[in-house]
This record gives sequence, C-alpha cells and structure tokens, in this order.
Amino acid sequence: MAWKDRLEAVLNVGLRVPSIMLLEVLYRWDVSSFFQKIQRSSLNNNPLFQYKYLALYLHYVGYILSLVLLTLPRQHLVQLYLYVLTALLLFAGHQVSRDYVRGELDSGYEGPLYLEPLSMNRFTTALIGQLVVCTLCSCVMQTKQIWLFSAHLLPLVARLCLVPLDTIVFVNRFAMIFTGLEVLYFLASNLLVPYKLAKTAYRELVQVVEVYGLLALGMSLWNQLVLPVLFMCFWLVLFALQIYTYFSTRDQPTSRERLLFLFLTSIAECCSTPYSLLGLVFTVSFVALGVLTLCKFYLQGYRAFMHDNTMHRGMTEGITLLILAVQTGLIELQVIHRAFLLSIILFIVVASILQSMLEIADPIVLALGASRDKSLWKHFRAVSLCLFLLVFPAYMAYMICQFFTMDFWLLIIISSSILTSLQVLGTLLIYILFMVEEVRKAPVENMDDVIYWVNGTYRLLEFVLALCVVAYGVSETLFGEWTVMGSTIIFVHSYYNVWLRAQLGWQSFLLRRDAVHKIQSLPTASAQQLLLHNDICAICYQDMTSAVITPCSHFFHAGCLKKWLYVQETCPLCHSQLKSQSQPANPAHSDAPANHNLAEVGQGEPSPAAPEGVGPAIEAAGPEPESPVGQASASTSTSTSTSTSTSTSTATTTTTTAAATPTLSPTLPRVGECQESSSRAEPGGDDAPSPVEDQKCQGTIQPLAMSAGISA
Repeated sequence: MAWKDRLEAVLNVGLRVPSIMLLEVLYRWDVSSFFQKIQRSSLNNNPLFQYKYLALYLHYVGYILSLVLLTLPRQHLVQLYLYVLTALLLFAGHQVSRDYVRGELDSGYEGPLYLEPLSMNRFTTALIGQLVVCTLCSCVMQTKQIWLFSAHLLPLVARLCLVPLDTIVFVNRFAMIFTGLEVLYFLASNLLVPYKLAKTAYRELVQVVEVYGLLALGMSLWNQLVLPVLFMCFWLVLFALQIYTYFSTRDQPTSRERLLFLFLTSIAECCSTPYSLLGLVFTVSFVALGVLTLCKFYLQGYRAFMHDNTMHRGMTEGITLLILAVQTGLIELQVIHRAFLLSIILFIVVASILQSMLEIADPIVLALGASRDKSLWKHFRAVSLCLFLLVFPAYMAYMICQFFTMDFWLLIIISSSILTSLQVLGTLLIYILFMVEEVRKAPVENMDDVIYWVNGTYRLLEFVLALCVVAYGVSETLFGEWTVMGSTIIFVHSYYNVWLRAQLGWQSFLLRRDAVHKIQSLPTASAQQLLLHNDICAICYQDMTSAVITPCSHFFHAGCLKKWLYVQETCPLCHSQLKSQSQPANPAHSDAPANHNLAEVGQGEPSPAAPEGVGPAIEAAGPEPESPVGQASASTSTSTSTSTSTSTSTATTTTTTAAATPTLSPTLPRVGECQESSSRAEPGGDDAPSPVEDQKCQGTIQPLAMSAGISA
C-alpha cells in the first residue's frame, strides 16, 4: 500500500502543475498587443478576431478554469484527465485515418490491396494504429463497448471492400462527424456535473468555516493541495524548458562565464510573474532544507532527526527571498536588471543558509569539545564543517567585491558573511580551549571569562552593524523615497535585531556583574579550612585547591559558583539565598544548618574563623551554652522539614567516618544531596549555566536588514 500512497501523492501534485502553467501563460498574455498584431496580419478579416471583448471574456474564463483545475479533488481530477486523454486518442485516430486517405488519393490505385505492396503496407500500418487507439480508449474509459471508438476504422473497411477513392473521402468525413457527435453527446449528458461539484464544494466549505473557521479552511487547502511542492515542481518545469530552449537554439559550446550568466538569466526569466516568483521561493526553501538536513546528518548521523528545529526547515531563506523580491520590485524589471538584482538576492540567501548551518553546528561543536568523547571521526566532521564555514563565506565576500565597487551598501550586503566567519572563528577558539583543558586534565583558570569575551566580541560587532543599517535606512526613508514596505522592514529590524539584542546583551552584562560582585563578597577558604573540609566541589566534582564559603557554610570553586549564579541566586546544596556583604542577610537563611565538616570541628577540634552566618550552626553542633542567636537558630530549625534534619545528621555521621579513614572519597549523602539540589555545572554539559548557551542569539542575523539597502 505504500507504493499506492506514493503514486497518489505524485498524481496529486503532477496533475495540478498544468493549471499553474495555464495561469502563468494567461498572466503573460497581453490581450491588447495580441489584437494589434492580429490587425496587422491576414487574420484581421476572420470573424473570430473581430470582437476584442470576447477574447477578454475568454481570458477570464481561462483563469476560472485554471482555479477549478487547481482546487478539484484528486478523484475527479484523475477522471477529467482520462476524459482529455480519450479525446486526444480520438483525435490521433482521426489524424491516422486522414493521412491514410491522403496517401491513397496520391497513389491513385483502386485495385485489390494484396496486388500492390505499397498499398498493403499503408493499410496494415493504418489498421494497427486504429486498433491501438480503440483499445487504449476502451481501457481508459473502462468500457467493453469498443465499437464506440471504432468510427475511424470505416475508411479502412471501405478500402478493403474496393470502394472508390472519392467515396472513401466521404466515408472519412462521416466517421469524423460521428465521433464529434459522440463527444457532444457525452458533454451534454455530463453538463450538470460541474454545477453539482461546485454546489457540494460550497456546502462543505460553509460547514468547515462555521465549525472551524477560515484559518482551519486555509490550512486544510494548503495540506490537501501540497502548495509548496506543487509550486516547486512548476518552477522546475519552467526552468527546464528555459534551459532546453536556450541549448536547442545554440550550436557553439558555452564557456564557464557564459554558463553562469545563462544560469542567472534563466532564473530571471523564470520569476517574471507572481506565480513563478512563488515557485522560486518554494524551490529555494526546499534547497535550503536539503542543505541543512545534509549538514545535520553529516554532524550527527541519524540522531540529528530526533529533535527537529522549525527554524532549520528552509522557511527563513524562502521568506527572505520573497521579502527582498517584493520590496525591490523584482518582477517589474527587465531581464538584465532582474538578473543583476537576483544575483545579489541569491548571495544574501546563501549567506543566510550558511548562518543557519552555523546555528546547527555551533552547539554540537562546543558540546563535543566539552565532552570526553574521543572519537576522531566525530571531531573531524565537526572541525571540517567549521573550517568550511570559516573559508567559504570569506571567499563569497571576496568574489562579490571583485564585481562591485566597495561602498557602504556593499559592506552591509557582505556583512552577514563576514560575521559568520567571525562567529566560526570564536567557536573554534572555544573548542580549542576545551580541548586544551581536556588534555591538561585540569580546569583552565578564567575559562568562563575567555568564553564570555569571545562571544561578546562578535555579538557587539553584530549589534553595531545592525545599528548602522537602521541609521542608514532611517536616513534614506526621511530624505529619500519613502515606501510602506521599507518602513516596515526598518521597524521589524529595529525591534528584533537592535532593541531585543541590546536588551539581551545588557541583561547578560548585569547578571554577570552581579555574579562577580557576589563571588568577590564571599570569604575565601584558607588552607586549614580546605584541609578540614576534605571534600570535592559539589558542582564540578573536582578537588578544591581554592574555594569560597557561602553564608550557609558550603564550599565551592569560585568559577563554578559564579556559573551557578548566572542562573539563580541560591545555594546549589541547600537553596539558601546568597547575598553579598552589602546586602542584609535574611535571618531565616542565615540560621540554616551548617556544613557537616564545621560541625565536626565544633565537636572535637578548635574551629577556624568562620564566615558570617556559620556561628549559629557551630554552636548548635557543640556543647557551648546557647546565645540569643543560638536561640533564634533553634526556633528556626524547629520549623524546618524532617528531610533536612535527616540529611544533616546522616551527613555528620558519614563525615565522621570519612575523617577516620585514610582514603579520601566523596561521601554518598553529599553526592545524593548534590543530585537532588543541583546539577553538575561541567563546561559544555546539557544543564551547565554557561554563557555559551546563555547568550545564544535567536533567529537569523542580517538578511531582513540588508533588504533596506537593496531598495535604495
């Protein structure tokens, strides 16, 4: 059944392509110029060409017929094409019969056929052709009454009966008239079928609109007609016909430069109407989809299709082409000017495809660099794609600079390619840092700061360039030609590429600054405190040679805690609010249970100087008399949950056991608490609050902004 469904899908698209071709021809047909040519020709005296308004009415009837063919259900569309095929077969039978009669008249032989070899050959050929036509008509119409399609055999029967040649001509005309009467009878008997179909379709449309609304009706028609695939097939047929017409009229071989010009001019010829422009838009969308799908498959194999992104389906590139073509008035230009402008638009579309490829490759490359995957094939695929995205946009920018003089608008056009190369360079730099960290088997100091400044550099360049585009577009709108489309593009670009980008960058900067201030306000653990703590960082699971102490007496790496504070302002273990020294501490959080190592210090050994908020926990652990702060701590701890008390006591017991054991290993209660309260903040991990993912800009970069430059 799968092949049957595929065949129906192919028929659903292929049988509707002629309707769009008819719309294309009707749009290009100029009725006024057609009648001017008729008046200058010998057909001026023909009554059919005397009434111009009749031709106009036929022009509109052609539009209606095309729309009917486009929206007709598949079953009725197949049946209609079978009827048309039968009519063409009957016409072919008439042509075979007429050619046979003409051949007999030219020979002038009226004797028996078997005595003249040439007459016998003509008779045999015509008889076989007529039998094939009758059989095909019977099969197409699914009827056993083959005599209905056998009228064209009458001249052959008459010749076999030695009827005079003049009478055979009359018999041939009678056969043609009889076939025409059959066709007219069939049309008359099915005259009300279009009315019934239209009535049924109208009733169904009204029901769908009343129940689901116009939007549901539009989506249903979109899915049933498969408009993207339909318009793509229509444009490919149009483009193939254009190429065939060119090569069929050329005898000399074409050079490489001529082939490029031929390619651009053929595309320009195939986007001179709204229908062909839509076909080009959908074709570009499918080409972009194929390139992006190949990119994902090259990087991840079949796993790439488990999570599909709607922004990576080629729609962005198709919409970009449509907006640029509408804004610049592409279909209204001459062929040479259209080809010139189309080369620039296609350059922008290719730059957008490369940017989408980078959006696919960037997280995969960074995650691969941060992971411990040692597969050389995976690393080779990721690095090779990044090198391609680094070199090819730069090569595109170099080539377009060879054809045009460098100015401000050319810089805007090639800006997307330049920024793509810069982003790939930053991605490769971060990947190299991750690999160096993996080889060293130890964290690199200030790795997060390096990543932040690498990402921030090209984000700043994107913002400055977008701001220049807006400024120049506003100046052109105020002092040049004002258009609604241009103003709309400038407004959309200003909001998405300038305002939202500036807002995102400023929020990221403030969040990072607050995190740095909080880390700087926390006390640093001394060597004795680290020795007594004798544990790993609960975020990265690495040994601590240096650490900061939170107000709730938990030890973390400063860099790990800073990454955590990018996401939330609570302790990763106990979820207490982390306040800086300049902010007042919340008593409810300052009286939280203390770290179990400090509790052990309070029981047996002299305790080092503890940070603010640790004292109540130490007093609760030791036998010292309670102070007012301790009383407040006791009253607060009464309201805590049973699970917290159990976790604290278990942690104390486990730590005491670990202190007596010479081998250092992370305790199970601490690891379980980490798994419950926080996630491992390993660089490049899925849950890591790293700026690599935090500052990932959504959407595409420049294509909509460039459209403002092209309109000028």
